[in-house]
Amino acid sequence: MVARDRWGLILAGGEGVRLRPLTRAIAGDERPKQFCAVLGRETLLEQTRRRTAYAIPAARTLVVLTSRHEHFYRPLVASMPPHCSVIQPDDRGTAAAILYGLLRIATIAPLASVAIVPSDHFVSDDVAFMAHVITAFDAVRARPDLLVLLGVEADSAETEYGWIEPAESVPGTSLLRVRRFVEKPVSAAAQLLLERGCLWNSFVMIGRIPTFLSLIRHAAPELHAAFSAVRPTLGTPAERTAVRALYADLAPASFSDRMLATGSPNLAVLPVRAVQWSDCGAPQRVMNTVARLALSPDWLGRLSPRSA
Repeated sequence: MVARDRWGLILAGGEGVRLRPLTRAIAGDERPKQFCAVLGRETLLEQTRRRTAYAIPAARTLVVLTSRHEHFYRPLVASMPPHCSVIQPDDRGTAAAILYGLLRIATIAPLASVAIVPSDHFVSDDVAFMAHVITAFDAVRARPDLLVLLGVEADSAETEYGWIEPAESVPGTSLLRVRRFVEKPVSAAAQLLLERGCLWNSFVMIGRIPTFLSLIRHAAPELHAAFSAVRPTLGTPAERTAVRALYADLAPASFSDRMLATGSPNLAVLPVRAVQWSDCGAPQRVMNTVARLALSPDWLGRLSPRSA
């Protein structure tokens, strides 16, 4: 039985600029990577929705999008219930996208537990990966004060990922406290992190809505206050106009930089082992994943060396 308090929030509103040389070669246009079939026949967003469905029903999984990408996402969301599309007027970074999505879920289920999932990941075993998400859901049901991040066991000294240094165990759980975050370390520092058993930050997060909102209110009070002003309009005909006015004055903000870097004691990490994972953020990273796992995407044979 799927727990009724589980919800999902897929982040699909970014521009994907760093991967654009590759996605342009694959798709022949300027679409962001989440709307491109980078690894397989499905787009990254379709793969993410399918993966998420192993733990969360599609009707309780919202997707955060950006209106200027409508001609790319329209066919992908046509079969989704209307409440599952959260359309931002502009991309203002992950902090605004996450807060908007959480508040939309809160209009229906204010005490729900939510898994926040980026839409640009490759995962070798969807079932095994989502089993970790289910473990995290169980953990926050027992400890609603916690926000749980999935930290992937590192196999290289990656300098383009964020890292999590774990600390002591959380009593009674399979979680570890978070000692610190390290964002995109230089090569020597990344090697030390690898040797110390630190984890790659997948940016997959699980927690209850009140816990997420408390963290945002503490770390970014101005952002929280701005959204609080439009919260009464969410789910009503006035939402679109109110949110458009709100976004016009919002400064871009990263959830990692503004919220996670605060070192909140509520943060915990669940190690993910025996699953190949990659953030499809840059062309070379995608090519490395293709080579390492001996994948044969349709576009590989027609790709020019310059695009790779």
